[in-house]
Amino acid sequence: MVLDSTILHLGLGAFHRAHQADYLQDLYDLGDESWQIVAGNIRPFDQVLIESLAEQGGEYTLETLDERGVAHYRRIKTIKTVVPWHEDLASLVAWACDPSVKIISFTVTEAGYYLDSDNELVAGNADLASDLTEGTALTLYGALAKMLAARSSQLDEPVTLQCCDNLLGNGDRFGKGFKAFLRATRQADLLAWVEANTSTPNSMVDRITPKPTPAVMERVAQNTGINDPASLMSERFKQWVIEDRFIAGRPNWERAGVLLVGDVEPYETAKIRLLNASHSCIAWAGALAGHEMIYQAVGDAAIREFAFRYMTDSAIPLLYGAVLNLPAYRDQVLARFSSPYIPDTCSRVLTDSAAKLTGFILPTIRESIAEGRPLDAVMMLPAFYLSFLLRYTRGVVRVAYSDQSLSGELMAKLKTTDDPVTIFAAESSLFEELAGDRMLVEALQVAFERSEDFASQV
Repeated sequence: MVLDSTILHLGLGAFHRAHQADYLQDLYDLGDESWQIVAGNIRPFDQVLIESLAEQGGEYTLETLDERGVAHYRRIKTIKTVVPWHEDLASLVAWACDPSVKIISFTVTEAGYYLDSDNELVAGNADLASDLTEGTALTLYGALAKMLAARSSQLDEPVTLQCCDNLLGNGDRFGKGFKAFLRATRQADLLAWVEANTSTPNSMVDRITPKPTPAVMERVAQNTGINDPASLMSERFKQWVIEDRFIAGRPNWERAGVLLVGDVEPYETAKIRLLNASHSCIAWAGALAGHEMIYQAVGDAAIREFAFRYMTDSAIPLLYGAVLNLPAYRDQVLARFSSPYIPDTCSRVLTDSAAKLTGFILPTIRESIAEGRPLDAVMMLPAFYLSFLLRYTRGVVRVAYSDQSLSGELMAKLKTTDDPVTIFAAESSLFEELAGDRMLVEALQVAFERSEDFASQV
């Protein structure tokens, strides 16, 4: 079944299926089935999942757990077509040229944008370098360039490019990065078309969604009678705030509880600096303390206090003109992280920590220094990260950790240096213009001593 309007989504991971696809199911349940999702991956990831979804016609079961641990089960039927992966992305390119496609959305990690603080492309990543020099389509930019080049020549109709991830100012920053990519690859005609025929609304997304495990499938089968290898789980809470800037139409998201606003910045800044930054703090400290699960780490009184003090003493005082009750939001965040019913792992949250330090935590450090505010609470976060990296490189902390933007040169230096604080604080990919700053180094040294003391006692 092909409907009048289609969202073509790139990235068939758990978060998309627990968030955007679930919101569209809200509209379906209200009788509005005028939009569908067509989804696929730009890389050959999760092939078993893709095959399972395809066999099920895109349908799957979402388990959500509330604050009491009560499970709710819902069949999601909004993904009407699962696009198979091909190295040349032929199927995705064909869908990008379909006149029903009004939105191309995507979910990537913070590191997947390859951007510095000036929204310039960061050199050094092999996939990005290949897309820039060899014309491959290994990154989001390369894939979209290929898809939109075909759309501009075959269809020439506008389309919204919608970010669904945690990058601060995601739509604006993606737009600048994508245009920089087109300039770097000398695609002037496509760049002109993109500037005239696309919009990139900012958004804020929120729903804790652990990596699916076999236990989820077992519970789904037991409680629904459906054997569903594509099932997944998330917390009951969900939130989506979108800048209402769609160039080719959109679903009636308001009916599904989505907040459409003129300016997302106050919402996403509060969420990123309070929820995302403290999430990383808890994961780093939790890994140091030997906790596997996030809820176990938050249950550690010392770790909870570090996160609470960061939010209370460093983050909240800088959030001027907030649209939320920040102390209440802080407490809600800690309560959500504390739920034993959401088996989220420290290792999942640790993924791409380097980009998270720069995106989630550096702004608070930067503004604290500019305003002469105390640095002791906020600097505990990079200090925990440094203590984690030192132990990870030496094999003392054994957790699954992947980070596509962490400098290999930095890791090599940390293995041998007698002065890890100076080496770490001088890393421009982490601290940008503050790298080597005297106040930063001094504050990090004090915080690092505290983090090392914490790690030595666990």
